[in-house]
Amino acid sequence: MTGTLVLAGTPIGDIADAPPRLAEELAGADLVAAEDTRRLRRLTQALGVTPKGRVVSYFEGNESARTPELVQELLGGARVLLVTDAGMPSVSDPGYRLVAAAVEQDIKVTAVPGPSAVLTALALSGLPVDRFCFEGFLPRKAGERLSRLREVAGERRTLVYFEAPHRLDDTLAAMAEVFGADRRAAVCRELTKTYEEVRRGPLAELAQWAADGVRGEITVVVEGAAETGPEELDAGELVRRVRIREEAGERRKEAIAAVAVEAGLPKRVVFDAVVEAKREGTV
Repeated sequence: MTGTLVLAGTPIGDIADAPPRLAEELAGADLVAAEDTRRLRRLTQALGVTPKGRVVSYFEGNESARTPELVQELLGGARVLLVTDAGMPSVSDPGYRLVAAAVEQDIKVTAVPGPSAVLTALALSGLPVDRFCFEGFLPRKAGERLSRLREVAGERRTLVYFEAPHRLDDTLAAMAEVFGADRRAAVCRELTKTYEEVRRGPLAELAQWAADGVRGEITVVVEGAAETGPEELDAGELVRRVRIREEAGERRKEAIAAVAVEAGLPKRVVFDAVVEAKREGTV
């Protein structure tokens, strides 16, 4: 009989948020795969637990190589517990490869639900929560970041991102450029920790605030695009959207066609707006 893979959520800040079952699984698992074994040691000490099973590292650098080893343990009947540094495994953390490999071998996969920075930030943001999508980390390079943001510029669901503190100001500035300076957002910092902070406001305002430097673990929640009719997009906005696409690498013809579809307008309307802006020297 094959074993069981258990994905366990760990606290994102306050150790008191650890689910009771986490301690039980840590104590009873045959093998514990941890993103950082040193952080796991601090967690088990805080919970007063001593794992009975073998502890191995499982992080981005060895995930591909170690996955087959863990699958073999599972095929041999072991109960394997996977924990990451904070939150749920697989959510912008190691885990997906192992889950996919286990599913392929018909191995049982279950979970110990726990804290999630995505859902916590979403709930605290003050933005609509009925429909949302998680976008993870944006690319580090400016051009790739703009391109990725452009892909979801018309997304009407609330957007949730993770970001490193030293890139937050650039990311917010890029969001303000692509989504619009007045698009509402919330920057959630150090969730459940001593210095927890939720900063809400328009993207341009948040970008200006972040320019002074921000520390800690960051989750950004952004309002989805408003439902707009063609009459609400003036020529200046059409030209702005074409320019954003061009800066991301699209040819002008392709950018005009895409903006026309996005705005629900004939291509000629967008084309004429660009031509007029070019004549005036604004594009």
